[in-house]
Amino acid sequence: MDTSQLHAHKERVNHYLAKQLTEQPLVDERLLAAMEHGLLLGGKRVRPFLVYSVGQMLGANIDELDPIAGSIEAIHAYSLIHDDLPAMDDDSLRRGRPTCHIQFDEATAILAGDALQTLAFELLTTSNYQPQQQVDMVKVLAKASGYQGMCGGQALDIAATDNDNGISLLQLEQIHRHKTGALICAAVELGAIAANAPKETRELLATFSQNIGLAFQVHDDILDIIGDTATLGKPQGSDLAANKSTYPALLGLEEAKSKAQRLIAQAIEALEQLPYDYQLLKEFSQYIIARQL
Repeated sequence: MDTSQLHAHKERVNHYLAKQLTEQPLVDERLLAAMEHGLLLGGKRVRPFLVYSVGQMLGANIDELDPIAGSIEAIHAYSLIHDDLPAMDDDSLRRGRPTCHIQFDEATAILAGDALQTLAFELLTTSNYQPQQQVDMVKVLAKASGYQGMCGGQALDIAATDNDNGISLLQLEQIHRHKTGALICAAVELGAIAANAPKETRELLATFSQNIGLAFQVHDDILDIIGDTATLGKPQGSDLAANKSTYPALLGLEEAKSKAQRLIAQAIEALEQLPYDYQLLKEFSQYIIARQL
């Protein structure tokens, strides 16, 4: 994949998010710095990329996609801050830099995550979309972020970690369809809502997003084994060290790679039924299992 478009969307959402933080009234300087640390620390910006790419493919104005792309990245940043906490994954390194609770302190990190979560919904409600579109967007993002999505997935992941009895492949997929996949699906759905896409299109995009969301996690599990700390920006082998259930652990490395490839093939098959120019999304699908971080 020519990553220039991925980079352009990344720069765009970074600029938008930095502006949103700059415009916040000063209530507590340390908390605002922690929010900035978590939100602007780096990252691939996969979810904003999907908002922009799907929305533009379907005819939405890119300027009007900024609040949506920003909102879903704010949710993602909050989730990473909280995932890294001692009570969760207890990680000290994120994207090659100290995690939020290490850089600041645990209480400030918790509050920074909380503040970024609420900022996400504020951004959606200040967008220029029709009231019903805004309500639909808030509902999609809330569902994907909460009990039925990311938070539920994290709870399942905690329960499965260091479990002597192990878990099945079906249980592992349930974890990751919630923990990782739900927010990726939401990014695609938000782009479709912004463009008022028809039901048939949204159904095909849902199939696409479900498959790339799971493939994304499968490949992350693979990278935890074959990657290195400098490239990954976090300790290599951290999942193995924490005795987490992963696809390579359940399937073996080669079969995990094959599973990721099958998921991407299914995602592309759904794209090919769309009456739009889906080439960028197709290339991105292939990039998901070719990336090194």
